[in-house]
Amino acid sequence: MISYKERLSPITTFVFDVDGVLTTGEVLLVNGTVIRTLNSKDGYAIQYAVKKGYRVLMITGGNSQDVKDRLEGLGAHKVMLRSADKLVVYEQLKQEFDFSDNEVLYMGDDIPDIPVMRLVGVSTCPQDAAVEVKAICHYQSPLNGGRACVRDVIEQVMRLHGKWMNDDAYHW
Repeated sequence: MISYKERLSPITTFVFDVDGVLTTGEVLLVNGTVIRTLNSKDGYAIQYAVKKGYRVLMITGGNSQDVKDRLEGLGAHKVMLRSADKLVVYEQLKQEFDFSDNEVLYMGDDIPDIPVMRLVGVSTCPQDAAVEVKAICHYQSPLNGGRACVRDVIEQVMRLHGKWMNDDAYHW
């Protein structure tokens, strides 16, 4: 059986759900406008991973242009909004960016993420993910969604590859 650390070795691509992974999953309504918050530690890790040559993609059922703009501003290669069937979207991204399943670390938190999580090389989830998701994950972060769980998995991969905390780590 392949260990979790061995599974991390071929990772070149990170794919993340947004709500419940990059956010806490809470939806704040202010005068009819949905407000979501993103963790700055996750943001730092995303931009650093991109800088070091990793592919970073997001698949979300949500439709927040503000979240998309923030993630693209960090260097995310693609943010797919309104993804009703995440497996279909994942397959499209695989073709567009030419990667294989074993190169992918996916982090999701709820039932719509499961079909993709069953395919990828490394399936991960935040601590507060749905029970069904936790049951199929290779790794469960000790951190909740929106609380730097994305940083947790990116940092693990980059440390394993010797790409974390190099001289270029000290600035965005």
